[in-house]
Amino acid sequence: MLELNLIRREPEKVKAGLRKRNWKEEDLAIVDRILALDEERRQLQTRLDGMLAESNRISKEIGQLFRQGKREEAEARKAQVSTLKEEIKELQARKAEVEARLEELLLSVPNVPHPSVPAGSTDADNEICKDWTGPLPELPQGARPHWELAQQYGIFDLELGARLTGAGFPVFRGQGARLERALINFFLDEARAAGYEEIQPPLLVNADTARGTGQLPDKEGQMYHVEKDDLYLIPTAEVPITNIYRGEIIPEEQLPIKMAGYTPCFRREAGSYGAHVRGLNRVHQFDKVEIVQIAHPDHSYEVLDEMLAHVSGLLDKLELPYRIVRLCGGDLGFTSALTYDFEVWSAAQQRWLEVSSVSNFETYQSNRMKLRFRGKDKKTRLAHTLNGSALALARIVAALLENNQTPEGIRIPSVLVPYTGFERISTNR
Repeated sequence: MLELNLIRREPEKVKAGLRKRNWKEEDLAIVDRILALDEERRQLQTRLDGMLAESNRISKEIGQLFRQGKREEAEARKAQVSTLKEEIKELQARKAEVEARLEELLLSVPNVPHPSVPAGSTDADNEICKDWTGPLPELPQGARPHWELAQQYGIFDLELGARLTGAGFPVFRGQGARLERALINFFLDEARAAGYEEIQPPLLVNADTARGTGQLPDKEGQMYHVEKDDLYLIPTAEVPITNIYRGEIIPEEQLPIKMAGYTPCFRREAGSYGAHVRGLNRVHQFDKVEIVQIAHPDHSYEVLDEMLAHVSGLLDKLELPYRIVRLCGGDLGFTSALTYDFEVWSAAQQRWLEVSSVSNFETYQSNRMKLRFRGKDKKTRLAHTLNGSALALARIVAALLENNQTPEGIRIPSVLVPYTGFERISTNR
């Protein structure tokens, strides 16, 4: 949620940011409505403060009048206080109504993009910041996409998953399951070596937690909702891990706080159809290791660079060709100020697959969560929150299978061999 002070101080900056997100001019009126409601709220608060002070002053007079034997005057003052209390009650109800409308509007406004975010409407307008300059994998004749390799080697089974649950829920088997577990352990070990505390969070969260990181009210249609208990299956570990510090005031010297966690992730992916979502390209359940940092506002973009380097290192060690893309305004997530996507080359499909998003949310999430830090001057400020996929496994597995296929089987990158216990997938063991 945008800070109200930012909208007060720089309404034109906010409008310019929304234009970069391709908001229409008529929709920008929401900024003016927010300012009008904020002004009304402040006027109501001023009137309330005055009436409460007057009620307290008169209440003190009543006791003095009774002690002085001036009963009639005291009774008149009591009637005055009673009238004031009714007016105060009405004003409080009006103020609560204005505050609810104000919060509703604030929750509907996305983050202001960082100045470096390029203009654009779709992913075609994203900016390639780091392109792959090395050779791309050359596959043997008759190379197959990963969903056909899965059938050949018994790595995962989409039809079985559809029978057990529904479309988009793969069942990993044999060496496929061991590869999945190897990747999770490798990513967690790399995160721990980089100073991240390992967290194992719940897989379901309540509405307050989902609202804190911006999944509500923006993405409720993409989450699985357990209606009876009013809980949501997490779309990413970012949601519970970032909320660990919701409502906390952190000593400045503890920043940055670095956390990482592995979880299955659940996404409805409503409206996703076509050849580009075949196999593991888009599924409803997938494994992911997420890295999260809570940072000082003065250093959060240095932290973002550090997180980009971490993800780059993982892909280098997995020997996967990749590129880094800066998302344009029209493709930027609702809560993000700046996002970089990592895309790996899928040799059999001849296309780039997104495997990680690394984002700085600045104060957008922390404002919702009231996540603050106390500086050396004893004043409190909102922290910046950042997160990134390190990494999402479904498409990583797809690229590893396709890029490393040989006539003798699928080669395992050397960094994973200590985790898998085998160097090649050739049969379902």
